[in-house]
Amino acid sequence: MIDLSALSFTNVLDLLGTFAFAVSGIRWASTKQFDWFGAYVIGLVTAIGGGTTRDLLLNVPPFWMQNASYLTVTGIALLATILFRNQLFRWGRALFLFDSIGLGLFTVVGVGKSLEAGLPFWVCIMMGAITGSVGGVIRDVLLNEVPLLFRKDIYALACIVGGIVYMFSYQYGLSISITEMLAALTVILIRVVAVRYHIQLPFLSPINTERNDRDKKE
Repeated sequence: MIDLSALSFTNVLDLLGTFAFAVSGIRWASTKQFDWFGAYVIGLVTAIGGGTTRDLLLNVPPFWMQNASYLTVTGIALLATILFRNQLFRWGRALFLFDSIGLGLFTVVGVGKSLEAGLPFWVCIMMGAITGSVGGVIRDVLLNEVPLLFRKDIYALACIVGGIVYMFSYQYGLSISITEMLAALTVILIRVVAVRYHIQLPFLSPINTERNDRDKKE
């Protein structure tokens, strides 16, 4: 069970991010016609993949092995998706929104935990990006999709900018709650604006295309 009395603001963000990412993963699994167990697994790896990678890099036990709340929240996300799928996804961009919210919340959790470990700021920012984005990469690989991280969308870059905002806010002495909210909102806003106005990173053009075309003709 989840002990509400022991939750800090960061823990609340962590659980909210878990729910948002789990719903995102479960919804993607439904497009592949997974059964309920398969959908739960996809939701779980989406929610814990980034944090697990972060903890392994920090040489600490993965967070979900010390607290069953994350497994429970993923189960709640599956139940909510099954029972209230029409309400949850009535709006066409709800899936994107859940993914963006999870990205923002997990980024600040990753930065905060790395900061507690005494790591340099630039490492904390990278850990925030890993926490936010790697779960989505694992999800996409399991679903046989090109990971969103490697596509043209602004994704991991939003995590990095959010991490920078976190660090500036922390340096200027803002409260941890305000710092985390500003950083999370920055990530979410960048994702929403980038998709809304089709802001993308430049494509990497194919190399030696003329030679490849010539080889194909031969």
